Amino acid sequence: MTASTSTILALAMAGLVAGAAQAATPDKMAATEKCYGVSLAGKNDCKAGAGTSCAGSSKVDYQADAWKHVAKGTCTSIKTPKGTGSLTPA
Repeated sequence: MTASTSTILALAMAGLVAGAAQAATPDKMAATEKCYGVSLAGKNDCKAGAGTSCAGSSKVDYQADAWKHVAKGTCTSIKTPKGTGSLTPA
């Protein structure tokens, strides 16, 4: 690997790391809210009841105690086959 290839690779990796760090900024978190009962199985952001660990651990679609981040103010308007999203776990 040449020095220029190594430099380009290092810069690309640094950009990816910076992008990932920016994705969870306080400003972005303030623009979202936890919405329970709207995620598909294995697609929750966290909390999925007893016997599960965290992100990606929900067992069924629209699990009432598993949440996903959604745009602030939209949760209760999200319609699923099991009803609407909720700001609190069921």
